[in-house]
Amino acid sequence: MKNEIRPYILAETNWKQVKDENYSFAVLPWGATEAHNYHLPYATDNILAEEVAAEAARKCWENNGKPLVLPTIPFGVNTGQMDVKFCMNMNPSTQLAVLRDIVQVLDRHGMRKLVILNAHGGNNFKQIIRELSLEFPKVFVCSINWWQVGDAASVFDVPGDHAGELETAAVMHLAPQLVLPLEEAGDGRAKTFKIKALKEGWVTAQREWNNVTEDTGVGNPKAATPEKGLKYFEMTTDIIAGFFDELHAADVEDMYE
Repeated sequence: MKNEIRPYILAETNWKQVKDENYSFAVLPWGATEAHNYHLPYATDNILAEEVAAEAARKCWENNGKPLVLPTIPFGVNTGQMDVKFCMNMNPSTQLAVLRDIVQVLDRHGMRKLVILNAHGGNNFKQIIRELSLEFPKVFVCSINWWQVGDAASVFDVPGDHAGELETAAVMHLAPQLVLPLEEAGDGRAKTFKIKALKEGWVTAQREWNNVTEDTGVGNPKAATPEKGLKYFEMTTDIIAGFFDELHAADVEDMYE
């Protein structure tokens, strides 16, 4: 399959295909460029976002859906990691500007549905979507947080928060050539807030990464395997593809019951 042009991947297809194809919705993978413990690549979130989007789109396409996967946005919100070397930050206000331009293009060409497929914990598009809805009321914009799609506890011993077992297993499956041996990984031990409400999560604040973790990881990756990564990847892309099937058929003028 990787030796063929995938018609649902905009970066791979061509004007001959695109000009007559009636795509029903667009998918925008969104990741980040940041350190992931010692053993995972800086592009981890981009790999996850892009591969999940492509596989879910493939499954939807084979079920007669018409998604179009846009090129991945490789920078995310990393304001708490500015002291970690070459963790690249894109402020939420910049994300709004980028999305505004993308939605403007989609609106111009009659694309009325956009899915943001997010694989970076620091990104949160809810308020941005609210603002865009006033500017582009005819375009339905929604976001998927890949981390929340599947039942991670059914696959992993301790999924982890950042470069832990879940992320490590997924990249071991998707891009094993970019993963260092696990004996080279840190244990992902991380500090938590001292204040009870912040620890419980009903009060939120930004974490200062260098004060939380020494190896940039949050969660022990040592139990990760490619097999676990494959299982979770298939689980989540099946679920997302099911949503894509419904979105393909949905009328944005008739979304409520």
